[in-house]
Amino acid sequence: MSIGTFSYPLPVNEPVLNYAPGSPEKQRQKKVLAELKKKEADIPMYIGGKAVRTGNRIAINPPHERAHLLGYFHQGEKKHVQQAIDAALKAKASWEAMSWENRAAIFLKAADLIATKYRPYLNGTTMLGQSKNIYQAEIDSACEIIDFLRFNVHFLSEIYKQQPISAPGVHNRLEWRPLEGFVLAITPFNFTAIGGNLPASAAMCGNTVVWKPANTQVYSAQMFMKILMEAGLPDGVINLIYVDGPTLGEVCFKHRDFAGVHFTGSTGVFNQIWTTVGANINKYRTYPRIVGETGGKDFVLAHRSADPDVVATALARGAFEFQGQKCSAASRAYLPSNIADAVKRKLIAQIESMKMGTVEDFSNFINAVIDEKSYDKLKKYIDNAKKDRKAKILVGGNCDKRKGFFIEPTVIEVRDPKYVTMCEELFGPVLTIYTYDADQFEKVLTLVDTTSDYALTGSVIAQDRAAVELAVNRLRNAAGNFYINDKPTGAVVGQQPFGGARASGTNDKAGSMLNLYRWLSARTIKETFNPPTDYRYPFLQES
Repeated sequence: MSIGTFSYPLPVNEPVLNYAPGSPEKQRQKKVLAELKKKEADIPMYIGGKAVRTGNRIAINPPHERAHLLGYFHQGEKKHVQQAIDAALKAKASWEAMSWENRAAIFLKAADLIATKYRPYLNGTTMLGQSKNIYQAEIDSACEIIDFLRFNVHFLSEIYKQQPISAPGVHNRLEWRPLEGFVLAITPFNFTAIGGNLPASAAMCGNTVVWKPANTQVYSAQMFMKILMEAGLPDGVINLIYVDGPTLGEVCFKHRDFAGVHFTGSTGVFNQIWTTVGANINKYRTYPRIVGETGGKDFVLAHRSADPDVVATALARGAFEFQGQKCSAASRAYLPSNIADAVKRKLIAQIESMKMGTVEDFSNFINAVIDEKSYDKLKKYIDNAKKDRKAKILVGGNCDKRKGFFIEPTVIEVRDPKYVTMCEELFGPVLTIYTYDADQFEKVLTLVDTTSDYALTGSVIAQDRAAVELAVNRLRNAAGNFYINDKPTGAVVGQQPFGGARASGTNDKAGSMLNLYRWLSARTIKETFNPPTDYRYPFLQES
């Protein structure tokens, strides 16, 4: 029984700590990193609230320190996927019946636990497991996941308030039901916040979830799961499993109660999911929700009026923070001929000042790429560019995987705007630049719009306001998140809802109400206080 309408006002974004020399947060983080490295973690799956160990243990090594063992996780198989589904369905009735204020309290408590007690631990597991420097981890595994939890509580409370009008003698209302069945969350390695938000946002709406993170994100995923459990999340609401993709799909996408998938990952995998769901559509109790954020080939377009210092910094940060392993990372740049030389000179100088190494040395801006598969793929692109007369390596280009998967920040200059590295997603610290005739800005707008199938992020840098307006209008469909005089990365929850269209996904905007609507199914209820007792309407009478 509801005995009040409870308010969850718009929160403020979690402040980003700066980890300055001598600061308490810096000292604490270094101690926790040393603590985590001393332990050999034995990481189970969590199904129905129980820790499940299979004995099939997979080693976890920091990408930047291959020789060190952080621990092991227990890999599951087909039966564990089924057990996770069964646990989710078993928990569903009691979870969706729980009052909103009590559901909300769990996620708000989790946010407070991350902001305080667990901040260095979630940051630390992200740094060591995914090779992020402290600032990138702080933004991701502390501030962004805290913001997702707090803002989504506010957004959902606002959705619940949305009700229809009622005519005299009638009362209308909307019920914002969870979906009928279980939701599958498939999360990537590159953002701990995405790993947490995809299952948590669906669960917040009253759904129960099967969560499969990337193997390369398990170390931080299990830490987030522990935090949710400590915050009071009931058993079976979110079930964390570590299985391969084909095994997961074979069970989940054939199950009658599959209600939806919340996905971030590659475009190829998402296309396969969509195809599989379509082929199995007659098996399901209801049409599943398919929500995905996939790849990007994100651009920076500079106008002849741009400040070369602004362009160079936008490229240095946008392309190389977290080794370019962001769906939003600057990957292709278009420089006008009048400032191209100045931009290249300044960009090279910035890159040459970047230090590369382990995450424990906080002076390192560049760390390692995530694994050997990624390293080998990126090295192949770089090696091909070194041999190609159509391309020139301006800076970087060296790769070394003896101690960790290290690839120098690399800038490739090309004469062909459709060169392979201008078109294909690389997902690493490689930026390709093309110089265009400064008088051909309108022509290059068409080039930017048509070069890639992706449409996730992009930016225009210009002091000429007419050029800005022209770019905003002409590139309307080229990026779901568009930036003016800034790098094309760094979306903040509540400020820049994130997502793109075309081959970049369904554009359901994580960090906004739009995403939460996807995990709700509205029911309209009309109650008539004085119902009619005769079918005849007045118009039937002639006199």
